[in-house]
Amino acid sequence: MEGFCRCTPLTGPRARPLRAAQLASAPSSRARLVNPLLDSVGGTHTSVNYISIMFLKIVPVQRIKSRSQFLRIATLSVVFCGSVVGGNISLRYLPVSFNQAVGATTPFFTALFAYLMTRKREAWATYTCLVPVVTGVVIASGGEPSFHLYGFIMCIGATAARAFKSVLQGVLLSNEGEKLNSMNLMLYMAPIAVVVLLPAALVMEPNVLDVVVSLGIEHKFMWLLLLINSTMAYGANLCNFLVTKHTSALTLQVLGNAKGAVAVVISILIFQNPVTFIGIAGYTMTVMGVVAYGESKRRYK
Repeated sequence: MEGFCRCTPLTGPRARPLRAAQLASAPSSRARLVNPLLDSVGGTHTSVNYISIMFLKIVPVQRIKSRSQFLRIATLSVVFCGSVVGGNISLRYLPVSFNQAVGATTPFFTALFAYLMTRKREAWATYTCLVPVVTGVVIASGGEPSFHLYGFIMCIGATAARAFKSVLQGVLLSNEGEKLNSMNLMLYMAPIAVVVLLPAALVMEPNVLDVVVSLGIEHKFMWLLLLINSTMAYGANLCNFLVTKHTSALTLQVLGNAKGAVAVVISILIFQNPVTFIGIAGYTMTVMGVVAYGESKRRYK
């Protein structure tokens, strides 16, 4: 449920990111649209938010009240960018199914950061339910034929970053002294994300602008698809913020794991990456832990 956009690999542990030309059903050896540039389309977030707040008056304008509040928003945006880029890098080395299974440990990191940053505690039964979530990923790692250490490290880093972001955005949405509504928070986050991601794209692939322009000329629907992608990502991020505000950061991540379980099955069917019995057992244990967590939260409200 995270990110301006996420690209998926074709197949295999070292598969390159999906090529934009392939998305347009026209192969090209030079047409590779990097993830950071796609993420930079997050400028749409700024435009949509600005129009919604300044002209449509959907929500009132909220100003940043202090330097401390601005630094928290900037930190939130940078961590968000790091989680998206790290997750996309991990997809170069890990199949989508294993990537999603590792991402299922996000509630564990969220619970940890929530306690460290806000001293918020859950019931012991809730923490106990997170044990099979983490254990399942450990088991799946041992049974993953496409395991790659660097990709695994990047995936764990991205997972921890998502958890930290969820807790921090919960503070910004709920703290009485620095409370922002969801749309205003996105209004301030989006331009910072663009400032961070665009230079990263230019450094990682210096010729990316030429590639993008040529792709835009060659494939007339590319710009429309990018616009639709970023608009849908805007809606997903807005929903994330609303869920965090009205429930908790931990609940948001567990809901994301339900999506992850579906993504694991679909990715195996589409990309046909090899899986073992041990890997399937680990995935199953993780999903069972997510279900147990949901029941625990319901009982110990």
